[in-house]
Amino acid sequence: MPDQAPKSWLNSAGWGLAILSFINLFNYLDRFLVPALFESLKHSELKLSDTQLGLLMSGFLAVYTLAAPLFGVLGDRRARPKLIAFGVGCWSLATSLSGFAGSYVALLAARASVGIGEAAYGTIAPSLLSDYFPAARRGRVMAIFFCAIPVGSALGYVVGGLMDVHFGWRVAFFVAGVPGLALAVLCLWMKDPPRGSQDTDLSPADKTNVESANRFSQSSVGSETKATYLRLLRNRPFVVTVLGYAAYTFAMGGLASWMPAFLERVRGMPHGDATISFGYIVVITGFIGTFIGGWLGDYCAKYSKQAYLLVSAIATLLAAPFVWFALTAASSTMYLACMVTAQLLMFLSTGPINASIVNLVLPNQRASAVALEIFSIHLLGDAISPYLIGAISDASSLAQAVKIVPIAVILSGALWGWAAREQAKANK
Repeated sequence: MPDQAPKSWLNSAGWGLAILSFINLFNYLDRFLVPALFESLKHSELKLSDTQLGLLMSGFLAVYTLAAPLFGVLGDRRARPKLIAFGVGCWSLATSLSGFAGSYVALLAARASVGIGEAAYGTIAPSLLSDYFPAARRGRVMAIFFCAIPVGSALGYVVGGLMDVHFGWRVAFFVAGVPGLALAVLCLWMKDPPRGSQDTDLSPADKTNVESANRFSQSSVGSETKATYLRLLRNRPFVVTVLGYAAYTFAMGGLASWMPAFLERVRGMPHGDATISFGYIVVITGFIGTFIGGWLGDYCAKYSKQAYLLVSAIATLLAAPFVWFALTAASSTMYLACMVTAQLLMFLSTGPINASIVNLVLPNQRASAVALEIFSIHLLGDAISPYLIGAISDASSLAQAVKIVPIAVILSGALWGWAAREQAKANK
C-alpha cells in the first residue's frame, strides 16, 4: 500500500493537468473566436461599429473581472473541481446562446455572461495545479497549462475564420460552445488535495495558518475574505508583479483583438487569410515560447528565487522594439519577421510569471491571489485595450490606434524588473 500511494497521486496529478489544460484550450478558443468574426459582424444585419466590436471583448472581460474575487474566495475554501465544473458549463452554454443573438444587446449580454463561467475556472485552476505539483516543477507545469493560450487563441482565429467563411458567424459560436459541456462533466473526476500539500518549505507559522484554513474553510468565508485580500495588497512583490501583468495583458489583448482587422484593413489581406495567418503566428510562437520560458524559468530558479520575474522582465523588454516595427514597417517581410520575434519573446514569460504569482503567496491564499490578479490585469489591461483601440480607430485610423501597444510592453517589462527587486528585499 505505501508503494501505491505516490503512483496514485502522480496519476491523478497528470490527469488533472491534462483536463485543465484541455479546458484552457477551449477557454481561449472561445475568447478569440470573436475577433475572427469582427469583420462579418460589422457587415452583418447587426451592423456594428468598431467601438461596439471592441465592447464585445471589453464587456466579457468586465464581468470576468468583477466575478473573479468571489470565485477566488470560494476556491480557497470550497471543493475546487465542482466549482470548475460549474464555470466550464456556464461559459459553454453562454457561448452557444451567442449564436442565437438577434440584436447587439443580446449578443453583448451573452458574451458578458461567458465571463461568469470563466471567472470560476480561471481563478481556481492554478491553485489546484499548485497542489498537484511541487514548487520546483511549477514553471514547466504552468507552461503546459498556459500553452493552451496560444494554441486555443490560434484555434479561435482559425476555427472562427473557417466556420465564418463556410457556414456563417452563428455556427462558429455553436461549434465553440458545445464541447465545453462534456469537459464540465470530466472535472467531477478530478482530485482535490489539501491546500499546501506540495509545499515543503513553509515556515512553522505558515504551516499552522494553512492547516487552520483547511480545517475551518467551510465556515470562514465571510470572516476571512477581507483579511485575505488585505494581506495580498500588503505583499509588495505580488502587487508589483500583478501591475506588470496588467500592462502585459493590455498589450496582448489589444493585439489579439485587432490584428486580424489590422491585417485586412492596413495590409490589404483577404478576410480569411488575415485571421488564419495571424492564428498561425500565435500558435507557433506561443507553443515554442511558452515551453522555452517554462523550462528556462525552472532552470534559472535553481540559482535565484527571482529568476521567474527576471526572465519575464528581460524577455518582455526585448520584445518591445519588435512590436513597434511589426506595426509600423511598410515591408510585409519586415512585418512577419518582427511579429514572429515579438510574439516569441512575449510568450516566454507565460509560465514564469504565473509560477511567480502562486509562489509569492501562501497556499491557502492562491485562488484569492489569482482572483485579485485576474481582477487587476483585466480591469487595467484587456478590458480597456480593445475598446480604447476601437475608439481611437473610429477617431483616426486603426494604423494609428495600435501604436499604443508597444508602450504597454515596455511598462510591463519595467514593472517585472521592479518586482524582482522587491522580492529580493522581502527574502532578506
